[in-house]
Amino acid sequence: MRAPAPQTTPAAVTVIVGEEEFLVDRAVRGLVTTARMAARGEPPGGNGEPGGNAGGTVELEGDVHDVEAASLAPGELTALTSPSLFGGGCVVVIRSAQNAGKEVAAELARYAAAPDPDAVLVLTHAGGAKGKALLADLTKAGAPVVECPKVTRFSERADFVRGEFRRTGRTADESGVRALLDAVGSDLRELAAACGQLSSDTDGRIDGPVVARYYRGRAEATGFSVADRAVEGRLGEALEQLRWALATGVSPVLISSALAQGVRMLGRVGSARRGMSAAALAAEVGAPPWKIDRVRQQLRGWQPEGVGRALQAAAEADAQVKGEGSSAGYALERAIRRIVAARSGH
Repeated sequence: MRAPAPQTTPAAVTVIVGEEEFLVDRAVRGLVTTARMAARGEPPGGNGEPGGNAGGTVELEGDVHDVEAASLAPGELTALTSPSLFGGGCVVVIRSAQNAGKEVAAELARYAAAPDPDAVLVLTHAGGAKGKALLADLTKAGAPVVECPKVTRFSERADFVRGEFRRTGRTADESGVRALLDAVGSDLRELAAACGQLSSDTDGRIDGPVVARYYRGRAEATGFSVADRAVEGRLGEALEQLRWALATGVSPVLISSALAQGVRMLGRVGSARRGMSAAALAAEVGAPPWKIDRVRQQLRGWQPEGVGRALQAAAEADAQVKGEGSSAGYALERAIRRIVAARSGH
């Protein structure tokens, strides 16, 4: 996401569109902070985001209302955007505007066309077909849009990490970016926190050795290293890495996600047409060329039927880790054993 430029006065109505929760939350927080600072006559933060706040959740205080669109009743918007008894404006955050009822959606469109000058309205919208008419009405009325699309590709996560370091005035080379992604995983909230921590706790250029030293082995025992050993059929090493990763605080959800990604990548690379270069295939599946080369090596010994069984094992583990099972560690260990067995055809 490209952060909105610092501004001294926020727009009366702003729409934040996308499904990347961390970026949506950051954009909301920035606009709320900008509105508060404008009300106090203070300049905005100077790091490229309104208010200069880098992470965490939105802290609501004072005359700020944060509500779900689905819970809004007709006529309630007027009450929320009305000035307080003590004077001054207010900030209203309406989440998931695509879920607004028909009457409420019409009220939002009418409000955007003639907003209250003493209020700031921030709406989040997931994008997509649902609530598309409302989104069109809001943009037609002149509401600026902040795009927060889902970050799914490796290259997009790498760009995000580089951007986080730039926010703190630091730089990281390619080895540092890759090491941090290997150490932390794909969750943007955790990546942002890690970038902030590294920036404040280290000096100089951030490279692979700096990240490895800082995480004291975590970079070598992540969900991705567990997944690599599992799909390569190295059961003992995969289980050892799993136990070490869990012991050093790696989230079971990240390990489960890495297992699923590892097996899915086997399927996508294995089903690609023969003769495709690593660069062409990388662009198609959204992974760096070095990853394609590694997956091609990992495919040795796999059959399509085995990949299907491994996908099922990874999916079941993911469901158990996210609440259906009583022990995340047991679910992950069982999945690893099933993935290794699928590779050998058992």
